[in-house]
Amino acid sequence: MKKVLLSAAALLVASLSFGQTKWGIVAGPQFSSITGKASGSSKETSNLLVGVRAGVTADLPLGDDFFIGTGLLYSGKGGKAKNSDIKTTLSYLELPVHFMFKPEVGSGRLVLSAGPYFAYGISGKMKDVPLLGDVDVYDDKAGFSKQKRFDAGAGINVGYEMPMGLYFGLNTDLGLINTADNTSNDRKFKNTSFGVSVGYKFGGK
Repeated sequence: MKKVLLSAAALLVASLSFGQTKWGIVAGPQFSSITGKASGSSKETSNLLVGVRAGVTADLPLGDDFFIGTGLLYSGKGGKAKNSDIKTTLSYLELPVHFMFKPEVGSGRLVLSAGPYFAYGISGKMKDVPLLGDVDVYDDKAGFSKQKRFDAGAGINVGYEMPMGLYFGLNTDLGLINTADNTSNDRKFKNTSFGVSVGYKFGGK
């Protein structure tokens, strides 16, 4: 994970040398769920949990209408169990690295992007766990509920960028890594989320 964070820092610093880099800030609600499998049970997808996704973005130019879309985002994920009161709340720092296409449509630009994301868990709780109460999922005391901090997956964004810099978009993340720390008896835990973003972009073209 340290290598990922160092690569992110290098990428953002390197972007300063590109006069056409477009910077931005985005924020919006995010709706997330967990697809999990506990020991001796079948796979189940949780109910949705509402969180927040916000941060800074950078569009690094590759050529006419083509960019690498990256940045550093706070991403709130998790889910509510369907058959109990257990609720899992997870907070990640997330680095997207998307291939981005921004053709002119009307007076602004349509924004289409897709690619991998890499995330690091900065906090996480599982609330109302039987016999344990509230549990820090990154603590060894979490037992079978313990999670790995690193997550990664694929993301897709669709949006519209107006001439004055306002941005509106839809985003989705599909977790591809099993973040369960204890995978005995085929335990699984994967994140999925989608959301709406509003932002402002400046600089570049």
